[in-house]
Amino acid sequence: MNPVGLISMQYARPFTAEHFPLFSRMRELGYDFIELLVPEPGELDLDKTRAALERAGLGVVLAARVNLQRNLSSDDPAAHRAGIDYLKYTADCALALGATIVGGPLTGNPLVFAGRPPQPVAEDERLARKARCVAGLREAGDHAAKIGITLAVEPLNRFESDVLCTTQQAMELLDAVDHPAVQMMLDTFHMHMEEASIAEAILLAGPRVAHFQANENHRGFPGTGSTDWVSVCRALHTIGYKGPVSLEPFRRNDDRFGVPFAQWRPPHEDESERLSASASFIKSHLLLTEYRR
Repeated sequence: MNPVGLISMQYARPFTAEHFPLFSRMRELGYDFIELLVPEPGELDLDKTRAALERAGLGVVLAARVNLQRNLSSDDPAAHRAGIDYLKYTADCALALGATIVGGPLTGNPLVFAGRPPQPVAEDERLARKARCVAGLREAGDHAAKIGITLAVEPLNRFESDVLCTTQQAMELLDAVDHPAVQMMLDTFHMHMEEASIAEAILLAGPRVAHFQANENHRGFPGTGSTDWVSVCRALHTIGYKGPVSLEPFRRNDDRFGVPFAQWRPPHEDESERLSASASFIKSHLLLTEYRR
């Protein structure tokens, strides 16, 4: 069955050496791996982190963090080059940590979290952005392939990206990149906003899915929102997906007026029971939908 993991910022951001004891706790709660945000230089000792993961028997997948200064889509040559170099760095981090996948919005051009509203662009600039992304992903893909790492490009919702929002757009991009080390990551949170059918989008992506994030429409614990998990897991089985499935249920229980849901906040209570139930919920759906007939 697919390994099921939990994102590191469920507990802390940044995730540092003081949080290593959480690795064994995640295993106890039923998780097989941690989805760790790619550490910035100096944030983690990679050798010590890998040793701590191995002691806990926990696998790892990496999630990239892009910004406007390292941005494949940028028409600024320095930012574009920094985007390529960053993706190479993420692959190197993955190798050092024992991971094989780096996922995330690798094309760059962040919106809301960069304080940048979306703006319409002329057709020549749209095509130029695509060309820059293709060139950057090919170069980074060459580096990743040499060390056995897969880069998984994630479509984001319209409020977080203006270059890659849907599975169809990702398919167009990957067709142009045409590199075995550059594949796709899907996240049901974003898919709720941008896909007519999450299941059909998964079927469209097919074998290109290298990593999958199973998240509720409101980023709460799986089973508490409107996601049709039966159809999602059936679609994953139909495409033969055997890769990692990570959970990011970091919406906190706080519905006071004016609290910004888009702003990450640390946990304010012990969520262990619900996190354990979440792992069991997704694993049971993955298992039981194998026997749908």
